Amino acid sequence: MTERARHPVKALEKTVGVIEILTEQRSAHLREIAAELDMNKSTVHNHLSTLREHEYVVKDGDAYELSLQFLTIGGTLRDDVDLFEAAKPKVDDLAADSGELVTLATHERGLGVVLYRAKGEDAVELDTHIGTQLTLHNSALGKAILGHLPRERARAILDEKGLPAETPNTITDEETMLAELEDVAADGYAYDDEERWRGLRCVAAPVRTEDGVVKGAISVSTPKSRMASDADKQEYADAVKNTANLVELGMAYS
Repeated sequence: MTERARHPVKALEKTVGVIEILTEQRSAHLREIAAELDMNKSTVHNHLSTLREHEYVVKDGDAYELSLQFLTIGGTLRDDVDLFEAAKPKVDDLAADSGELVTLATHERGLGVVLYRAKGEDAVELDTHIGTQLTLHNSALGKAILGHLPRERARAILDEKGLPAETPNTITDEETMLAELEDVAADGYAYDDEERWRGLRCVAAPVRTEDGVVKGAISVSTPKSRMASDADKQEYADAVKNTANLVELGMAYS
């Protein structure tokens, strides 16, 4: 559960609200931000002016946008994650060998967070990017992570986040999901059959430390026509498990 501040700073909460709106809308006018936050325009203008002064917001005509300063911060954080450093070349190799979209994600606060993507020659394009946050129950990436967390932690995440349906194939019953996670733990990989994106199938394997702590997962995503049989699924699963194992070795001995 998200920790609540005992004494929240109201001005900072308003600034965070401005940033969140610009993140969602990409670009917005002063009056739009003020209306969304139910704040007067002069107060919103003060927050925007302060963010501009510190180069976190830029102005394009009458519209405001987040600056690339956030990209600098995100890149710095990502580069400090040992999982990313160990996984990037292996993810690139898997994408090149398979021709598919390969995604690396970690987890935080009960959500998956995309750290890196590599596109093979025949890769599909998805609505994910570096930093995208994903619910864990409706993707192979998320299920690979959930299946290798302590069972009580996995259940707590499902209770907190729920199991909203993204497609008709999304598993929305908690007991059914927990039973599948038992299989994920036993098999060492997760599979989703159009559970987040229509027409897409994915397999993913967890990346764990030497003492079994799951740091994240690596997935291969492909049109369902290219993962049409059990043999196809097993071939992709073996490839992604091998890549995850190589990353684990890199983390252990770097």
